[in-house]
Amino acid sequence: METTLRGVGVSHGVAIGEVRHMGTAVLEPPAKQIPADEAEREQGRARQAVEAVAADLMARGNLAGGEAQAVLEAQAMMAQDPELMADVERRIAVGSTAERGVYDAFAAYRALLAGAGEYLAGRVADLDDVRNRIVARLLGVPMPGVPDSDEPYVLIARDLAPADTALLDPTLVLGFVTEEGGPTSHSAILARALGVPAIVALPGAGELVEGTVIAVDGSTGEVFVEPDAGKRAALERAAAERKAALAASSGPGATSDGHKVPLLANVGGPGDVAAAVDAGAEGVGLFRTEFLFLDDSKKAPSEEKQVDAYRQVLEAFPEGRVVVRVLDAGADKPLEFLTPADEPNPALGVRGLRTLLDHPDVLRTQLTALAKAAEGLPVYLEVMAPMVADRTDAKAFADACREAGLQAKFGAMVEIPSAALRARSILQEVEFLSLGTNDLAQYTFAADRQVGAVSRLQDPWQPALLDLVAASAEAAKAEGKSCGVCGEAASDPLLACVLTGLGVTSLSMGAASIPYVRSTLSKHTLAQCERAAAAARAADTADDARAAAQAVLSGE
Repeated sequence: METTLRGVGVSHGVAIGEVRHMGTAVLEPPAKQIPADEAEREQGRARQAVEAVAADLMARGNLAGGEAQAVLEAQAMMAQDPELMADVERRIAVGSTAERGVYDAFAAYRALLAGAGEYLAGRVADLDDVRNRIVARLLGVPMPGVPDSDEPYVLIARDLAPADTALLDPTLVLGFVTEEGGPTSHSAILARALGVPAIVALPGAGELVEGTVIAVDGSTGEVFVEPDAGKRAALERAAAERKAALAASSGPGATSDGHKVPLLANVGGPGDVAAAVDAGAEGVGLFRTEFLFLDDSKKAPSEEKQVDAYRQVLEAFPEGRVVVRVLDAGADKPLEFLTPADEPNPALGVRGLRTLLDHPDVLRTQLTALAKAAEGLPVYLEVMAPMVADRTDAKAFADACREAGLQAKFGAMVEIPSAALRARSILQEVEFLSLGTNDLAQYTFAADRQVGAVSRLQDPWQPALLDLVAASAEAAKAEGKSCGVCGEAASDPLLACVLTGLGVTSLSMGAASIPYVRSTLSKHTLAQCERAAAAARAADTADDARAAAQAVLSGE
């Protein structure tokens, strides 16, 4: 009998196939004491295992490229954290085996995160994966990972570690469903990059029986268990219609009555450029530069290295717009040479622009490198600061850009509610705004973007979030300046229409989402988008906002 379950759809498309569950490693090694004269040997085993796992993660990152590479390199840094390693060696010195020392040291760090209010709960899944890989290597058991199968399947997991998600084979893994995670978790972001239908935060997903046939709709978040022939045919027909519509859609983003909405790509480095170009991106709306700073947590990359990496991206979009976000360090992206190690709540501490203003040499080097990278290129370079709170922040960033001789537009990201509420003030110092809806939702609702338990509040359809988007767009229009969206909200085709109706002037997303958004926008007039936006803002819940907008755009 068919049953319908609902989670959070995070990657478009339909997948129908048999359930396969993610394999797990032995989570807890036996507790036994070793003689004192074996401690040095066990410490050596631990160090070797840590280095081997870090090297494996780096290799996987190099193979995956793009955004996945930055995520996996961050995991490798986590494995090699010197404080964690020192704790492992202390535990071995007093009698623990190498595997037990690793297990207990990671458990202590995990508890520390939980005690800090789980701001970094999204990184806990990454931490657990690193621990399991090290312990598995020490015990000589198989690594956790994707199941072996000769036939395509739908993958079910409690959560997916970046190392697994980044190297999924789309010819075998038709789609995936996880019990945990949120719409902006690493798994969700990488799923969109791969173009694999995916649903997260689905309670009870782990109870689906191995071999059961399910249908996954990554657009609606619905999972149909044992769908009958009629349901399967309907889903396959809808998927075919979407595919045909995507194939027929090309050119610049615009509504059906010709209102232009440039569709840009979010990129995490040069490795993401090819997919963006293939998808018809009109430029880059968010160039994340963190990937350059993850190679060495102890010092910033040289100016020469930065110039080379930036130029690779800028050259790919002649006459196009490329919006670069300067380093966004802190919180869930700590760097040893920049970010404080003892902040009680890194989310509300020194991160983003605050970090760079505390380290003006790092900011100056990055801005100088961007200026040199753009020399002689016919590209429209724009540079923006993350985590701008007010006009004082905006002025400090604009001043730094001018001092570095940067010939580009200077902008501010709107990720803090104060920036949306005082957007006209901020626009006295900068030339454009870009809404980071992931963090804006997190700070508006006090809901960590990585915690599945509060995914309801991370939903970009929340009317309060739409109000802040509208306030920012209205301020930009009043000042004659632009206001784009570069958060994950832009990748939802229906929500893209609503954002357009709110007055947003450009949309930036993962390359895989661009055809979906282009196709949907082209079916509706600007007036329809505006009516859909008004209907969504008049609702009281995210679900009601989505339904209201859908009703307007479908002519109901």
